[in-house]
Amino acid sequence: MTWDDLDARLAGVPGTVSVYAGRLDAAPTWTHAEHTPHYAASTMKVAVLAALYRAAEAGALDPDTPVPVHNDFPSAHPDGPRFSLTPHYDNDNAVWDRLDRTATLRWLAERMIVRSSNLATNILLGHVGLPAVAEVWALAGARHSVTGRGIEDYTARAAGITNLVTAADLAALLGALATGATRPGPIATPANCATMLDVLRAQEFREDLPAGLPAGVPIAHKNGWVTGVRHGVGVVLPHDAPPYVLAVCTTTDLTDPDACRLLADVSVRVWAARHDLRPAP
Repeated sequence: MTWDDLDARLAGVPGTVSVYAGRLDAAPTWTHAEHTPHYAASTMKVAVLAALYRAAEAGALDPDTPVPVHNDFPSAHPDGPRFSLTPHYDNDNAVWDRLDRTATLRWLAERMIVRSSNLATNILLGHVGLPAVAEVWALAGARHSVTGRGIEDYTARAAGITNLVTAADLAALLGALATGATRPGPIATPANCATMLDVLRAQEFREDLPAGLPAGVPIAHKNGWVTGVRHGVGVVLPHDAPPYVLAVCTTTDLTDPDACRLLADVSVRVWAARHDLRPAP
């Protein structure tokens, strides 16, 4: 199947599919609607992770400091009431089990990624702040992505304050972490970028992009999903080819299992072309 064939297939999906695929530090090999904004779902958590490590580097936060685990948050809307999260809407009981006790910021950050904890995400946002997350997006070179509010901040959502990503921006963020792990980059020190990639490699939800890779192939990735939305972004680390970044965003009428299969199919195709991922002419 050629890239043109894939373009035609994705154009026939009921909704919008966006893709960015290419090697690190190079122009992409293949893109499809890569600058189209999508609701971010949990992919915005990567930017929150980076904001925490940047704050630690600046001496503003100590990731190993215990902080209260609470379920009460201010709205991003200036006149909005405080709000709380719904436990059954979350994916990680471990953080909820610590409610009204403490946990370190580092542990919360890990749970935010490996189990996509919403409660951990909102707690971390309260410590790093939305402007710090916006700075991460800017440093990565993102053009359209924004993290405007916490999760389940329905008052802010009703006022149009939202979280958006594009496939190109997600690829830029993951690419910045991956290249920053080998030399000083715009996001964080090489040591902290490497630590963040290790956290992303430990991510436990593997039903989309990782499902399209052979067993054992490392991928540092984050996905996100809500009804009608399924995204995945990751840096794939083949043993026999240079690393590459793949981001797929879908806002469609597909069921979530079908959307996962679509992401896995794209991942299969890009993996098969891993030796030939040159910038598009």
